[in-house]
Amino acid sequence: MSVLAANCPSCAAPIEFQKGSTIVLVCPYCRSAVARTDRGLADLGKVAEIADSQSPLKLGLEGTYKGQRFELTGRAQLRHEMGGYWDEWYATFSNGWVGWLAEAQGRFYMTFFQPVPAGTALPSFDQLEAGGVVSQIPSAGTLTVNEKGVATAVAADGEIPYQLVPNEQSQYADLSGPGNKFATIDYGMSPPWVFIGEMVTLADIGLADARPVQREARRTTAAAMGCPNCGGPLSLTAPDKAERVTCPNCSSLLDVNQGNLKYLHALKPAPTADQFVLKVGQEGTFPADVKFKIIGRMVRSVTVDGTEYFWHEYLMYNPSVGFRWLVHSDNHWNFVEPVNTADVTANTSFQSGAQVGYNGEWFKIFQDAQAVVRYVDGEFYWRVEQGETVRAVDYVKAPLMLSMERTSNEVNWSVGVYMTNAEVEKAFGVKYLPKPWSVAPNQPFLGSWYYTWGAIPLLLLFIVAIFMLPFTGINTTVLSQQIQLPPMQNATAPQIIFSQAFDLKPNRNVRITASAPVNNSFVELDVDLINDQSQEVESVNIPIEFYSGTDSDGAWTEGGQTQDASMSALPGGKYTLRVEGQWQNWQQSMPVSVKVEQGVTRGVNFICALIALLIVPVFGLIRKFSFESRRWSESMFSTTGSDE
Repeated sequence: MSVLAANCPSCAAPIEFQKGSTIVLVCPYCRSAVARTDRGLADLGKVAEIADSQSPLKLGLEGTYKGQRFELTGRAQLRHEMGGYWDEWYATFSNGWVGWLAEAQGRFYMTFFQPVPAGTALPSFDQLEAGGVVSQIPSAGTLTVNEKGVATAVAADGEIPYQLVPNEQSQYADLSGPGNKFATIDYGMSPPWVFIGEMVTLADIGLADARPVQREARRTTAAAMGCPNCGGPLSLTAPDKAERVTCPNCSSLLDVNQGNLKYLHALKPAPTADQFVLKVGQEGTFPADVKFKIIGRMVRSVTVDGTEYFWHEYLMYNPSVGFRWLVHSDNHWNFVEPVNTADVTANTSFQSGAQVGYNGEWFKIFQDAQAVVRYVDGEFYWRVEQGETVRAVDYVKAPLMLSMERTSNEVNWSVGVYMTNAEVEKAFGVKYLPKPWSVAPNQPFLGSWYYTWGAIPLLLLFIVAIFMLPFTGINTTVLSQQIQLPPMQNATAPQIIFSQAFDLKPNRNVRITASAPVNNSFVELDVDLINDQSQEVESVNIPIEFYSGTDSDGAWTEGGQTQDASMSALPGGKYTLRVEGQWQNWQQSMPVSVKVEQGVTRGVNFICALIALLIVPVFGLIRKFSFESRRWSESMFSTTGSDE
């Protein structure tokens, strides 16, 4: 390996360019950015010390990416125009690759410079729009613009493969694609440089065991700090990382510049600012056993139909994972983490019923409003202000809520998962959190067992019914006879006739069916079933009537020429039917067909059992409908039904 040894042009201390791709080296003695040129070494100016960000990375750390070993040999720290810093680590690979490992808000991105073919026209910085797409980068596919902004190079360390000029500003755009694809367009170069790669975890790059290290970077202790407005003591969790902090003594909002405090203004009182239930500094353990610390909290609100609605948000931080939010609204809780914008199948329509897709699920729009910061307390990684406004659009698919926040230069998506009071109490080791009211937008319905487990007995009922069908569904005809009732003596004197004798078997029901050729007339039959041995009688009434005609609505009919009656099982033996009849045209004889059947499937028991077993699942469905109605009654896009 070729090593260029030289002396710093600023302090004359010995320096070495270890890597052949190194353009700038930060002198470890005087913090000068020393550039290597074809004419020798050039002093580009002093760079600030690296601010301690509790990063798990450090110079000299070795990892593996896609089977290739690399070493972190340089680090640049850049400031966002809205406040806050991010790190870009220079990764030198053993096979000659040169990569950049960007670290921002606890997330990591490995990218590589990709030359753009001649004639390729990239969109200009002004043409880009947050949430828009870029498809001009070869082999990158369609990418979504997450953010556009201006970065300022404020600090560096080690060896840098480009000409870093202290405090130089450059325009950039961050883009994302499906499957964690990530890209950056650096407009500080002409033509712009493009870096393509992906979002990675520390485990992906062989650094799963990396932990934050204690650095020698300048830190400001709590004991040495005082509010520049009231002089009261002030404690910062991460003074070299925070951009805004509030004074707990005089409620002032202070600007933080690596521990240096500047008074901005007094915070205005806001409704519900005294209703925080968790404190700054509290620690909680969340899914995957990750411990987060609350470093800030705020009150936000939206105004819908002239009514202002407030909620609370807690900013939590873990150096290896990054920032997360815990949202508290109507005493309901959500654990919120960022998602890749490109993984969201967004709909440009923000109307009732609009849906977006994420992770194989579809989310229905719930709210679209301007969210306003009403009050802040603690530390924040950006220059937060009272009155700060973003467009906030929420979509729900219980127990998840997918949210978009958009400004003119940035669009962010996040997913929140509903947490019960018991889960939050367990995470923070607290008790007696206020009980929630109403139904949260993404609160899951917990009574589904009524119609899921309640459906199992119904299924068993149908299985038993199908199994018993061959045994109960075979009926036997024991009598089928045509009888002739002679003309009646007068309209009130019925005629009586007896059937042939027949046998009935015990423990079987009986159905008697009678048919008569009535047409716009009737016949009334009283049928006695007589046991020839015991002379016991069972009676049924079988009225038969049939009418038809036409009117203004067309042809119509009523009744029928066949009717039946049933009775429960009778003792076995020989029986005879006694048929007594009266009919409308009594002067004429009346032919009647009678049939007696046994073992007839009526389904009464089945229907009774079905009604009884339907009570529980129907009750569950009613509760579900009521629950969803209450959920969507709170939506700007009020609807009814399920949250499918």
